[in-house]
Amino acid sequence: EVQLVESGGGLVQAGGSLRLSCVASGFTFDDYAIGWFRQVPGKEREGVSCISCKDGIKGSTYYADSLKGRFTISRDNAKNTVYLQMNRLKPEDTAVYYCGSARVSDSVWYGGPLLTRHEYGDWGQGTQVTVSS
Repeated sequence: EVQLVESGGGLVQAGGSLRLSCVASGFTFDDYAIGWFRQVPGKEREGVSCISCKDGIKGSTYYADSLKGRFTISRDNAKNTVYLQMNRLKPEDTAVYYCGSARVSDSVWYGGPLLTRHEYGDWGQGTQVTVSS
């Protein structure tokens, strides 16, 4: 059974940092891309960043343009964990953050980085990030 469990969310002041974790089980972790998405009520789930998600290359990374330079994604295959380090947080970063899994090879099939919701098959339950002004 595939399981993805996010943690690390919380309340932080603008300008602060948080590190989210996504722990995976139930599949061969190294063969899968992991994407971070976020969602606010009434809006679509938005892609934030992904790893092992470009051109079928394990360890490749990709970021939404608006987040480059503030967020960093990494993975520890020994721990089946992907991290999202979020720095210089802004109130508009407030959302529920989800991680999803997709096969590394899917990035070749889709012809681009995997940062769209429909490209991911399994999801965690989400972790709330709230940034106060």
